[in-house]
Amino acid sequence: MEKSAAQGKIKKKSVFREYAEAAIIAVLLALFIRTFVVQAFKIPSGSMEPTLLVGDHILVNKFIYGVKLPFIRKTVIPIQHPHRDDVIVFIYPMDPSKDFIKRVIGLPGDRIEILGRSIYINGALFQDKHGVYTAPLQPTARFGPVTVPQGHLFVMGDNRDHSYDSRFWGFVPLASVKGKAFIVYWSWPHWKRLFHIIK
Repeated sequence: MEKSAAQGKIKKKSVFREYAEAAIIAVLLALFIRTFVVQAFKIPSGSMEPTLLVGDHILVNKFIYGVKLPFIRKTVIPIQHPHRDDVIVFIYPMDPSKDFIKRVIGLPGDRIEILGRSIYINGALFQDKHGVYTAPLQPTARFGPVTVPQGHLFVMGDNRDHSYDSRFWGFVPLASVKGKAFIVYWSWPHWKRLFHIIK
């Protein structure tokens, strides 16, 4: 009788241990994926409309630009740099506690100038396929020219007249880039946008 009771306790312990080990492995795996592979974000503002809407929940590929060490943001396994027109999530330079999402317009070394609604990169007119303007045209509006420093990016929101971006606070260090947005996995009330690929 005593032997069977002891065996029951051992069995309960082993079952508990199995569940505990499975839970620990699941948590570690989730942390690894979130840190190095994919992370979820929610869009809080309309600065990227119509590409991204308020209420969109997106997934960001963190692996595409290389493997970075957490906290110090040092790239240990470089893969590729952001390309022009990529939609990226990054640490807001003016407040590291916040993440921003914008579109890459200027790469390191690019000379950027904006006249009215026309963007010039290195003297050539940029084919701005994603920019949307809702305010009255101001032909005299001018920005730059500025040269993007090495190791930095110039970014803008697609909702050009309602985006707080590099035109106002400067450049994004490459080290601050978290990843590339690639899909809307949930959106409310815009449920038809589920699994919408971000371009």
